[in-house]
Amino acid sequence: MEMRAVEGASEQVREQNAKEEEEQATFDLENGQMKFEEKVMSDHNNNGDTEFQASKFQRLNPTNPLRIVINNATRVASLSPDHLHQSQQPPPSQLSSTPSIPQGVEGLIQPSSDSKRRKQTRVVKYFLPQVEAASVLSIVLALTWQTAIRKWPNFMTHFTLWCSFFMSLSAGILLLCFQKPPTDGVGVSLIAFSIGNGLYACWVQNRIKFCTKILTLSLQPVSKFHDLNQPTFYMLGAALFWMSLWSLAVIGALNFYLPSLVIIALVLSLAWTSEIMRNVVNISVSRVIALYYLRGMQSSTKFGFLRALTRNLGSACLGSLFVPAIEATRVVARFLNLVEGEDEFLFCCARCCFRVMESIFRYGNGWAYVQIAAYGKGFVAASQDTWSLFKRLEMEPIVDSDITSSICFLSGVSIGSICVIAVSAWTSQLYQNFTATLSLLTFFIGYLLTRIAMALPHACVSCYYVCYAENPDNRLFDTTIKDSLDMVKSGRHVAVATPPLPRRFASD
Repeated sequence: MEMRAVEGASEQVREQNAKEEEEQATFDLENGQMKFEEKVMSDHNNNGDTEFQASKFQRLNPTNPLRIVINNATRVASLSPDHLHQSQQPPPSQLSSTPSIPQGVEGLIQPSSDSKRRKQTRVVKYFLPQVEAASVLSIVLALTWQTAIRKWPNFMTHFTLWCSFFMSLSAGILLLCFQKPPTDGVGVSLIAFSIGNGLYACWVQNRIKFCTKILTLSLQPVSKFHDLNQPTFYMLGAALFWMSLWSLAVIGALNFYLPSLVIIALVLSLAWTSEIMRNVVNISVSRVIALYYLRGMQSSTKFGFLRALTRNLGSACLGSLFVPAIEATRVVARFLNLVEGEDEFLFCCARCCFRVMESIFRYGNGWAYVQIAAYGKGFVAASQDTWSLFKRLEMEPIVDSDITSSICFLSGVSIGSICVIAVSAWTSQLYQNFTATLSLLTFFIGYLLTRIAMALPHACVSCYYVCYAENPDNRLFDTTIKDSLDMVKSGRHVAVATPPLPRRFASD
């Protein structure tokens, strides 16, 4: 019994010593000291070799090196912050071989995507507000300009010719003051255009009286239709919405591989879409005014607008695509006719350009919208029939001398130049790198929106000429065109335009 008691006491002492050793090892691990008590077993019978046997440190956990198995009991070491930070960073090989999903997303947005995102944020912040402001300003000025032309056609004709000159010149000088290569290029272009504009204003002084008289007569029926301007309001609202979407499309195009080509395509699409909107207004107004002249009836403006958006929309789209190019060809032909002189090369160019213009103009011209609106004809058929009416009454010199389309064009130039002055001064205070781009864009926007608003007076003048050619004896027409034709035949008419036929082969 005594031996058993002694053995039990010895066993308790050994267990207590083992427990103390475990606690000491655990304390050392938790303090990062990684110290272990070792029992050194010296065996002198093994030629003095020293063997080390870890009494408590048996093996490492294969999944976690810091999880240590001591006497079949698992202990986890609590490391210091420095050791903890180092242990949480896996080696590069492990990062490259097994990346996590957040690391992949982080790699996609670093760092090039950050630069793209910053660029888009900069564009939205310093580009989009100016475009929206220019659109709203253009609509307000365009409607005001159209109202002024309807009330004071004589004054506004003179005012438009010279306002476009001074506004484009002022905008060009302002852009030159910024002293940057892009703004200098745009400024020089505007100044060069203003010089040509001033020369044109001097050249057409003898046509203004006849033009203002026709404009005054053609605008008289507008007062009989109180809702005639509603298609203009609708199209300007649609254009404002379309400008906003278009601006977002331009910002999104910056992410394409060839953003310059995409933006050029977007600009051309904007020009074509705006021209379609203008011709929709043109056809809507032309139907109301043409039926008033031809049949003496007051048709519904709403019905004409819906018809223009449905049945006549194809003709409007086709005409919007070809008429601007045809009109540009006419301008080139007139210019070559003025400067050809005795130069054989210019003589050949003028003759070739005139023949091309003469053949094309029969199949596509801006006067065709009247018969498209009144009779529902196609664009090509309406162009041929309208030009045949003019040739039958020998009205080509009269309609060729009309400067109503030039007044509408210069109205757009004036408002576009005003937008350039306002937006360039604003942008130069915020982000000067966008000054040249926004100047070009706001000029373009101001011009396009003004042309939509000016479609009403232009349509009225077109209806006056075409309806007179169809029925000259109508009691709604006075003797203005008839007297002008008599003066043209006698060579006394001061409003006759530069002959489209070059002088050197006028006798052919």
